[in-house]
Amino acid sequence: MLTRASIVVCVLAGNVGPAMADLRMCNLTGSKVGVTVGYRDPQGWVTEGWWDLKPKDCETLLKGALAARFYYIYAVDFTRGGDWSGRSMMCTRDTAFTIRGVEDCLARGYDRNGFIEVDTGEQKSWTIQLTDPGQPLGGAP
Repeated sequence: MLTRASIVVCVLAGNVGPAMADLRMCNLTGSKVGVTVGYRDPQGWVTEGWWDLKPKDCETLLKGALAARFYYIYAVDFTRGGDWSGRSMMCTRDTAFTIRGVEDCLARGYDRNGFIEVDTGEQKSWTIQLTDPGQPLGGAP
């Protein structure tokens, strides 16, 4: 398991236009990774996946201005093995998915994984930078 310090979080600051108001992830590792995201919308908890990110690639996970302060990430290293995980338990599955609710994952036929909480500070745009283990946590408001 990779450590929590392996995810660097930064806000896109400055001249951010409406087209850039997204939740994005950049894979700064040398590995191909799979990414899932969890968040709360007006109907409750949602998890979605998978986005495959090549090394040094970025991808938009959620389009539009962010509506919540906290988002949750779970990622898998397809090249070296291991994952980026945290303590917030949510439902996933092995193939593309959108799952409503975070309770009774196994009983509903899903997997259960720990997601890392990302605090966006209520910004409208946010970029999460996935880094190799052992690199320092960094970011900018």
